[in-house]
Amino acid sequence: MAGLWFEDFEVGMVFDHEIRRTVLEQENMWFSALTYNPAQIHIDHAYAAETEFGKPLFNSIFTLGLVIGLSIQDTTLGTTVANLGMSETTFPKPVFAGDTIHARTTILNLRESKSRPAQGIVQFEHLGFNQHDEVICRTLRGALMHKRPAA
Repeated sequence: MAGLWFEDFEVGMVFDHEIRRTVLEQENMWFSALTYNPAQIHIDHAYAAETEFGKPLFNSIFTLGLVIGLSIQDTTLGTTVANLGMSETTFPKPVFAGDTIHARTTILNLRESKSRPAQGIVQFEHLGFNQHDEVICRTLRGALMHKRPAA
């Protein structure tokens, strides 16, 4: 399914995204290396074994990106102009290698763009869940969206 135009969204719409993704240990290592994040909790098994978690945690920015990424096919693929920002982002449960992540998106707010008549702003709430249906990530995302092209 391609992304939706601004006019296709309605406040209160909920998308339970079909695509799920199991995260792998090497992805956490690569992401941490690519983003220059040397935090031991992500990359050092011996250190992480001594923490309350007992094993490395997935980098939270990877988790945020994945949760939003899982939503794109159903909501904004090809119809987004730009992300305007994320707010109220929380990570209530940790993510570990081998967890399977799925996402849900709710449309919270819509408004016409004041400066761009062919576009509008959508506020999304993205929730990420692990395989136990525990919330592992929540964020509010504002996106500038294209309106449907004139016929």
